[in-house]
Amino acid sequence: MALLRPFLSDASLPKTLQLSHPKLMPTRTRSAMSLSQNSLRKIPYQSLKKQWAQHAVAEVSGGGVSFDDDGSVFVTPSGDARGERVVVDYDWTEEWYPLYLTQNIPDDAPLGLTVFDKQVVLYRDGGGELRCYEDRCPHRLAKLSEGQLIDGRLECLYHGWQFEGQGECVRIPQLPADARIPKSACVKTYEVRDSQGVAWIWMSHSTPPNPNKIPWFENFARPGFRDVSTTHELPYDHSILLENLMDPAHVPISHDRTDWTAKREDAQPLSFKVTERTDRGFAGWWGREKDQSVSNFLRFEAPCVLQNNREIVDKNGETNYFSGLFLCRPSGQGKSMLIVRFGNTKRVPLAKLFPEWYFHQNAGKVFEQDMGFLSSQNEILMKEKVPTKELYINLKSSDTWVAEYRKWMDKVGHGMPYHFGHSTISLPKEPAVVEHAPAGLVASISASLPAKGGRGTMHAPNLANRYFRHVVHCKECRSVVKAFEAWKNVLSLVALVSTALAILVSGRQWKALLLVSTSLCLAGVYACSTAIAMNTTNFIRIHRRL
Repeated sequence: MALLRPFLSDASLPKTLQLSHPKLMPTRTRSAMSLSQNSLRKIPYQSLKKQWAQHAVAEVSGGGVSFDDDGSVFVTPSGDARGERVVVDYDWTEEWYPLYLTQNIPDDAPLGLTVFDKQVVLYRDGGGELRCYEDRCPHRLAKLSEGQLIDGRLECLYHGWQFEGQGECVRIPQLPADARIPKSACVKTYEVRDSQGVAWIWMSHSTPPNPNKIPWFENFARPGFRDVSTTHELPYDHSILLENLMDPAHVPISHDRTDWTAKREDAQPLSFKVTERTDRGFAGWWGREKDQSVSNFLRFEAPCVLQNNREIVDKNGETNYFSGLFLCRPSGQGKSMLIVRFGNTKRVPLAKLFPEWYFHQNAGKVFEQDMGFLSSQNEILMKEKVPTKELYINLKSSDTWVAEYRKWMDKVGHGMPYHFGHSTISLPKEPAVVEHAPAGLVASISASLPAKGGRGTMHAPNLANRYFRHVVHCKECRSVVKAFEAWKNVLSLVALVSTALAILVSGRQWKALLLVSTSLCLAGVYACSTAIAMNTTNFIRIHRRL
């Protein structure tokens, strides 16, 4: 939350601002977003119903939220009053999705990931190149992500079949020496690219990858720009996650006193100005209504990229750049994975005093503060089976981006596996994937591997637990937890030895010295336990504690 300060508060910041819309738009993004609204097809409601019926999209009419006659309080998305629905050609597979931070991809194990309902396995081959396959062995459909890497090749742990390169099967132990490996033994591959520290995947097998669609973030390429990047796996749909991330109005309430940037007494009306709507998303400015300015620039770009940018000119005339970047990946029904990247060219001096893992655990706390009601929101949407206009009451002074996002879903939802739009829905056709825990005496060893997720006796992935949501996906935090655990064990042993010696020795000075040593070691044990708990234990609101 400390890194959100430029977006949430103007306190202690220079009053001279030079903000330029084009500058805040990445070059590649501007070209990708250049389609005008005139290219969208406006279709009368009755004819549109027939078209969307072919895509298994439910158009819900009637009911809805009532709006004030003057429209001064509630958001009324364009087109509602005219009974029009705008749709655009869209195929969710012809997009790049953020898979993982490249710095956290294991070098010694495959990594199982999901995009919507498609399971993939990501690994580095012997040359360090990223490879991505469909996560199932063509032999008997075992998950390749449960396998291992042998000399840079991916081996299925069921029968030992090995794969490399473009999915070729290069070894079948059970095959006779004079027999050739059949072509059907190959695995389906996916194109992956590393861009600005993020591994992106192209999901289509029928359309060649379009490198121009890989997002490029101008601020992250600026000299002196530094960022703190974290990965979080979350137990609710990606659309609910994106809603939450583009909702600045909830921050003072939900994250009250998480740090010095959020205070519930600061909850207030906000101003929004939408400057761009295209078939690939929307963009605009926002700020506090009382400031009579909109100094923060927000852009949402298909399929699930959200960024907040701000430029601040200091008293010396130097421009400082701030960015909050959210790269979201749908990882199954009721699940999503998020890469968060906060960065700037001028870091807050106080932030330099804290280690990076502190900001990681603080980010985990922020998501835990939202998790309860976002998970329940997910449950209600699945239960009610109606569009959000039947359920939401969107205020102009807080929910403009949410309404814009759900309206965008109306345009493109027919090209997604499932969606919840403002006026349309399409429910999931495929059942939710359920992950199972490893079993047997070696379960704890198996589960403790970084690519599998687990720690000690915690064998099954659990998205309600901070360790599984973040630490297993972060090399930095895993090493920190292991280091604190090692120090805790060493200090506990020294404290035990010091106590025993204090009992055995006869001199008072020696007894006093040994007891002081024991006290210092126990204080160190407590500090290590606290640091471990900060990285692995969920935040619980005080009023909910028993």
